[in-house]
Amino acid sequence: RHESRRIDRQLRGRCARQGDPGMSRFFVSLEDDLMRLFGSDRISGIMEKLGIQEGEVLEHRWLNRSIETAQRRVEQQNFSIRKRTLEYDDVMNKQREIIYGFRSQIVAAEQVREHLLDVVQDVIYGRAEDLGDDEESLEAFATWVNSQFPIGFHPDHAVQKEGRRAGVDAEATARAVVERVEKAYADKCALENPQQLNSMERFIMLNAVDTQWQEYLRNMDTLRQGVGLRAYGQRDPLVEYKNEAYTLFADLMDRIKGEIAGRIFRATTSPQAYQNFLGDLQRLHGQVRTQHADLAPLAGGHAAVGGGRGGGAGGAADAGAEAAMNAALAGARTVVRDAPKVGRNDPCPCGSGKKYKKCCGKDG
Repeated sequence: RHESRRIDRQLRGRCARQGDPGMSRFFVSLEDDLMRLFGSDRISGIMEKLGIQEGEVLEHRWLNRSIETAQRRVEQQNFSIRKRTLEYDDVMNKQREIIYGFRSQIVAAEQVREHLLDVVQDVIYGRAEDLGDDEESLEAFATWVNSQFPIGFHPDHAVQKEGRRAGVDAEATARAVVERVEKAYADKCALENPQQLNSMERFIMLNAVDTQWQEYLRNMDTLRQGVGLRAYGQRDPLVEYKNEAYTLFADLMDRIKGEIAGRIFRATTSPQAYQNFLGDLQRLHGQVRTQHADLAPLAGGHAAVGGGRGGGAGGAADAGAEAAMNAALAGARTVVRDAPKVGRNDPCPCGSGKKYKKCCGKDG
């Protein structure tokens, strides 16, 4: 309601009658905001023509109707403003539901290992979607894999398609990388403190969500403050806000998952456990083959539970992961589908109600 209407009702409630039969009488100055914005000049002109002195009381039903109309117009304008504000807030509310739901799953889960590996799989498969047949694309993918996971991936390890459609099988390559990463992470977890391991994994995920979400909120505030200027370009600010918010939120989810995937081999329950893990890699592989410059800082500074980030992870493959990769390379075949491809997070076609990656696609 408009401020003047609220004051009117408040005064009626506080007047001496206290609900007794009668009528309330209010005096409005032409200098009040309501009269100044609506009809003040017109009424002043009428007063001058009629020769009414300043301070004299004006009473007329037309004047009362004019004030009532002015109040109603302002209330309609305020309603439109509130409605517009709610439309902007709805965008953030839907995104909050997604983020808070994801975070609640992490907090409520007794073991977060499954959620952690799901995120790693999504990240690897997402990067593999950009994998092409050219050497530059393979080199870029191998560089990224080795910068995140110590599996010693080489462009020659990419799974090739067979038959007429020669080239790199991105899905099979991503699946082989996921297998090697899961094997390497299982070896690392075997050396960690079992009582603290689950807390460490939960901390990695929650910390990534919280830090990235806070940064995202700051970016959204900046967008909200400046999006109104799009109206000068004949664009609806609300539509522009929704489009950019969608793009920013998609980037947010990618950053969260990317940070989680990049920290699973950089965090440890104790420096000694990580030293043992590096020692096993050295014994299995003869020596640690450095794939990026972050390996040296990692050996000297490790991230313990609640300790934030450590250094980068070196790129070295263990014998078991190497054998699994070679087996995947030897046994890979191109699948000819009779039906549209089923996404990893889509419902399984068998009708079990589970995700495809948790059901029929679990072993594939």
